[in-house]
Amino acid sequence: SSGINAEYGGRKSDIYVLCVSFAHNIAPDNWYVALVSTTVETSNPEAELEPGMRLLGPIVEKFVSVSDLMVPSDDGKDDNIFISSSFDATTHFETTCEDIIKIYEKITGEPFDFATLDSKLEEFKN
Repeated sequence: SSGINAEYGGRKSDIYVLCVSFAHNIAPDNWYVALVSTTVETSNPEAELEPGMRLLGPIVEKFVSVSDLMVPSDDGKDDNIFISSSFDATTHFETTCEDIIKIYEKITGEPFDFATLDSKLEEFKN
């Protein structure tokens, strides 16, 4: 996963570029699947992706879609219904993981302890 920094690209939002291939069991050998994404800032979203598209080789087929970013209307504490935000432009799912960790803490009242996960994985291996 790579991208174009917002400041470098003259934008408010970064442009993310993700490329996966045969090595990831995603495409046949010598073929690649790439995702180029960003947060829309103009009325021409496809043109906004052009700096990221120029980083790719020849494109056989291209699909373009725009999705609204949805966020929960409340924190879920009153009704015990905890809803995550929809996926954003990041292609490495960092914000999604952060969102899940925040929801875990809202539900349990405690931060997620990755050390306990490590010990459970060790138990599973043995």
